[in-house]
Amino acid sequence: MPRPSELRQLLKPRRLPLNPVERRLTTALTIEDLRMVARRRTPRPVFDYTDGAAETESSLRRARELYAAVEFRPNVLRDVEHVDLGVDVLGRRSELPFMFAPTGFTRMMQHEGEPAVARVAERVGIPHSLSTLGTTSIEDLAAAAPSARKWFQLYVWKDRGAGKELVQRAKEQGYEAVMLTVDSVVAGLRLRDARNGLTVPPSLTLKTFAAGAIHPNWWINMLTTEPLTFASMSRWQGTVAELMDEILDPSLSMEHFDWLRELWDGPLLVKGVLSADDARAVVDHGADGVIVSHHGGRQLDRATPPLLALPRVLEAVGDRAEVYVDTGIMNGGDVIAAMAHGAKAVMVARAYLYGLMAGGERGVQRAVDILTAELKRTMRLLGVRSMAELTPEHAKLPHELTER
Repeated sequence: MPRPSELRQLLKPRRLPLNPVERRLTTALTIEDLRMVARRRTPRPVFDYTDGAAETESSLRRARELYAAVEFRPNVLRDVEHVDLGVDVLGRRSELPFMFAPTGFTRMMQHEGEPAVARVAERVGIPHSLSTLGTTSIEDLAAAAPSARKWFQLYVWKDRGAGKELVQRAKEQGYEAVMLTVDSVVAGLRLRDARNGLTVPPSLTLKTFAAGAIHPNWWINMLTTEPLTFASMSRWQGTVAELMDEILDPSLSMEHFDWLRELWDGPLLVKGVLSADDARAVVDHGADGVIVSHHGGRQLDRATPPLLALPRVLEAVGDRAEVYVDTGIMNGGDVIAAMAHGAKAVMVARAYLYGLMAGGERGVQRAVDILTAELKRTMRLLGVRSMAELTPEHAKLPHELTER
């Protein structure tokens, strides 16, 4: 038997931070770990709003499965001591190849909300997009992160004057770009929200009261911080689907895009494109960028995975506009796969929202740190030193899908 003195040399217990937020974030090694922390700390209806997708959720599932099916093919003996994660986005350097996508009702998920996300974006040097349905005003977000690269995401309203006012406010506050979302002429059927009876802000029904009983900190923060206000309105009482159907214009057409192009003289991006013809059309009408996206699987169920649509959109657009992609990106390897297939950069949403729910601004920073470490490690193991060196040969898609 070993003597106690010999055991003492082996017993080196891990010292965890005393602060509970730091402790749970330190033990999260992946975005999925942050997701599990978020699930434990957030009432079920609120977590499901972030985590869920439309109908059977097959659009989201297939997007993630496609990234998981990518086959990496590394090169060796390439001297990867120094790697550069930066990319050029709209003519300026972004320090990382991913950006923060717009998300609705962010302060509902965690009370620090969009300002916390924007401050992280400012700190690490990447763009952040504020949603029309964000829970922080255009002006308040600008004040919270004055030197951040701020973009504004716009839904075309039935009331065209309301949309015009939002764009003018974004211009006055120095927002860099406007992003028109075109895949949301009506609200998708998000069954988790419908079954949970989610309203904005959450109301105290019997079900939500029961959820609050096991998440008292969330409710205390919700009730003792500033009431939810929106980028686009002062307040709303109702379900998410009711709000979207109230403001979204199902007559959305190229005429609306042309109206916005005349109104906004800065970079104009179009989010929600999956077909080559649509991408070609919006660029012909003056779009500066296209986001290949199906809204995180939250609108049309069984839609084409964006990574699969990306090469066709790139071929149609050529070098006339920048092309980004989103949906299903949960780790640095996913970012590498998208960049290898020609994306200018990628947009992430759930990844940073899980961090926000897990630990506020520190949780968002933890999500960035995880993705950054995964990016560096994957690049070195692939034998590339910059995003420009990546090619489709580094990240092969399943043959049966690319031959469609």
